[in-house]
Amino acid sequence: MPPRALEPAGVALVDKPSGPSSFAVVAQIRRLTGARTGHAGTLDPFATGLLLVLSGRATKIAPWLVGLDKRYRAEIDLTSRTSTGDPEGEVVERHSSPSEGELEALLEGLRGEIELPIPAASAVKIGGERAYRLARRGVEVEMPVRRSRVHALDVIAYTGEKVTLDVHVSSGTYIRSLAIALGGHCATLRRTEVGPFVVDDAVAPEAFTAERLLPEAQILERVEAARAPGA
Repeated sequence: MPPRALEPAGVALVDKPSGPSSFAVVAQIRRLTGARTGHAGTLDPFATGLLLVLSGRATKIAPWLVGLDKRYRAEIDLTSRTSTGDPEGEVVERHSSPSEGELEALLEGLRGEIELPIPAASAVKIGGERAYRLARRGVEVEMPVRRSRVHALDVIAYTGEKVTLDVHVSSGTYIRSLAIALGGHCATLRRTEVGPFVVDDAVAPEAFTAERLLPEAQILERVEAARAPGA
């Protein structure tokens, strides 16, 4: 098989819909460009929002993008836990939701430097096998803990059963872990920012054209500007 083309090169800001995997979206862009294609961080199938899709020669700058902070809008159902921490799993527990005061106390404990177990339905390898495959077979394992930083965890709306949060976190943070720590599961999830890039500038996969690719130099310039002291 011949190597994938290195042109067109650049980074696409894509607004992923709910349903397809991130890899399916990347493959869709690859079919349109015919070039080597990669990504700078995936989203779960149920989630929507910003994906950075790298095309052609720009795939080499992935290491500069994967560690960027992320911002999400998450709706947490506080009345039930699921096997996956999201709406795709089976309900394993139902309970009353916390009061507003109890919720704020829980949120306060999740701000700043935190350590939370990685969700069982994740791609992390346990003993050489993906955790989600073990979970599908009903194999219970002790999941490793991941340290991350929650820069902001702010309530946008609270109905008594569901809370909508604006969440700004370091790279690698599982929003499902935050939902589980609140006693519930992530009902909806939308990634609104990756570093200096925002979903408002993104395009739906079916509307993508090669002209939408941002040049590699422009991407790196924006990343460096965002990381500069005082930015």
